[in-house]
Amino acid sequence: MRFHLFERAQKKGSYDREHKVPVLRCSICTGEQVACFRDIATGELQEVMLIRGEEDLREFRREYGVDGEIERVY
Repeated sequence: MRFHLFERAQKKGSYDREHKVPVLRCSICTGEQVACFRDIATGELQEVMLIRGEEDLREFRREYGVDGEIERVY
């Protein structure tokens, strides 16, 4: 078993694709974006990660296997 002291841990996230959809919660005032999963039945948002730029968005897509357009909610 090899340990990499400074290597970022590779984690693979998952979500319930039947009951939740990925969305970006965006602030009109500050421009802050947070990647979330919205429950289809209740509309409740589960925050996953702060999106500071395109690299963070690519990481979110890669980690959770999200393809296509992500809806933005304000």
